[in-house]
Amino acid sequence: MKPITLAAALIGLTLTVPAAAAPGDMNVATFLAKANALKARGIAAMFSSDIGLLKSEAMGAAQAYRARLMQEKASGHPSSCPPQGTKLGSDQFMAHLESYPAAARQSVSLKQAIADMLSRRYPCPK
Repeated sequence: MKPITLAAALIGLTLTVPAAAAPGDMNVATFLAKANALKARGIAAMFSSDIGLLKSEAMGAAQAYRARLMQEKASGHPSSCPPQGTKLGSDQFMAHLESYPAAARQSVSLKQAIADMLSRRYPCPK
């Protein structure tokens, strides 16, 4: 297994995982900087505490969005309609984060990035 694949697998997201301790408030710029630094370290990245931090942030953001979506559904106005058990691949998620303009990355949280990604990817039928 390539080191970059291992690091990417460790920060994979899913909407079906239990709540994580981290809230997902890390901004996109910080997340990308830490993720790219891990990729550059190759196999040595496995020993970095940043892997756990990034995984917690990503999972916390996914869980926060899941809770938000449940509230939105209860009110009859969901912001997205992902199929049950939807999983977000780490490559897709990283590409989405990188799609934000560099100037905007500081002001976008992972929570907002997940909401943006899912509302674009899984819009609700009208």
